[in-house]
Amino acid sequence: MAKLAIKGGRPEAGELKKLIPPWPPLNDKIISSLIKALEDRRWCRLYPGSLCERFEEKFAKFHDAKYGVAVANGTVALELAFKTLGVGYGDEVIVPAVTFIATASAVTEVGGIPIFTDIDPETAVISPKSLRATIEERMDRGGRVKGITVVHYGGYPVDMDSILDIAKEYGLFVVEDCAHAHGSEWRGRKVGAIGDMGCFSFQESKSMTAGEGGIVITNRDDLIDKARLIHNIGRVVGKPGYIHYILSSNYRMTELQAAILLEVLEMYPEQLRFKHEIGEYLASKLSKIGGVDPLRRDPRITMRGYYYFVIRYNPREFEDLPKERFIEALRAEGVPASVGYGMPLYRQPAFTRERLIESVSKELVERMPRYEDIYLPGAESFCSSEVTLPHQVLLAGKDGADLIVAAIEKIKENVYELL
Repeated sequence: MAKLAIKGGRPEAGELKKLIPPWPPLNDKIISSLIKALEDRRWCRLYPGSLCERFEEKFAKFHDAKYGVAVANGTVALELAFKTLGVGYGDEVIVPAVTFIATASAVTEVGGIPIFTDIDPETAVISPKSLRATIEERMDRGGRVKGITVVHYGGYPVDMDSILDIAKEYGLFVVEDCAHAHGSEWRGRKVGAIGDMGCFSFQESKSMTAGEGGIVITNRDDLIDKARLIHNIGRVVGKPGYIHYILSSNYRMTELQAAILLEVLEMYPEQLRFKHEIGEYLASKLSKIGGVDPLRRDPRITMRGYYYFVIRYNPREFEDLPKERFIEALRAEGVPASVGYGMPLYRQPAFTRERLIESVSKELVERMPRYEDIYLPGAESFCSSEVTLPHQVLLAGKDGADLIVAAIEKIKENVYELL
């Protein structure tokens, strides 16, 4: 008689779904805050003391930053940062090869050229060694490298010490893509304002959410006024009338989003600490199984604001069972496993010459690398082994983590049923 659920057996983690709280989180305070904002009938932030201003101040303080600019979503947060830092036509910005597409598409949206660099397959984040080599290569080719975007993938902080040293050596800015990393810390300091600017998303799947939304944070006094001007169509927030000092667009967050996020921020620190604790617990348990290693532990990472819990699957430990089949079996056992973004970003159809011509100018395309020809071994290795669990599973506590471990152990012990 089969033991694995995919073959008709009882699901090992059948109770896991019941342990995971509903997402997005909703409580009486969020509902009251939203209703009050609706009834106040000031749904746009263009008044002194707005909810958006309050959220900007509180979130910036939470993330060890002086300033915040709340925006419509995480994608335009990146665009705002690049515009503020002066990325223009033909400028190159180095980005990691494994990330959500907005990390790179935001560069092209402001007229720049994304240049992919490799990641460390044991951490899923940008490799300082690869970064240096990429900068040298682009400069040798006459490229106009302007800056670096690092991604704290799954909430795992980048080695910011090494990145800042490299950026300083070559005179480049550093933008932190923190869409996965609300509350993550590097050496006791929250990510986002360690570099020049940090960008966050509040899309529905993120650890902090208002359905959509984003924010840019910074400690640089010389950038904040420019960022605020760009984000408000070239107008100074709080000044009446239609005086526009620069040509720009509208990046503003609504008051309704801010009303939700102010309450979400109040509850988030407790969730953050809890998920960090359970993440460490789960990582320690998985490390003992073999073939399902967590990302490499680093004592300099003092807090993980999870988006994904990442597992590095080794099929050799499972009798060469393909990763796709392992994930199917894990889902059947009741564990909501997936593959992250599934491929290095340069393999996306959007980066073929044929598709690029449809979205950016021919002249800019001619300056770009042939993305179809790129092969970065760290990114390829990581994507071939990556299995992800959504951050919400960590809210199921140690009982939930134990069910995940038990499901994986069951698959390993009975893998012959799948061969």
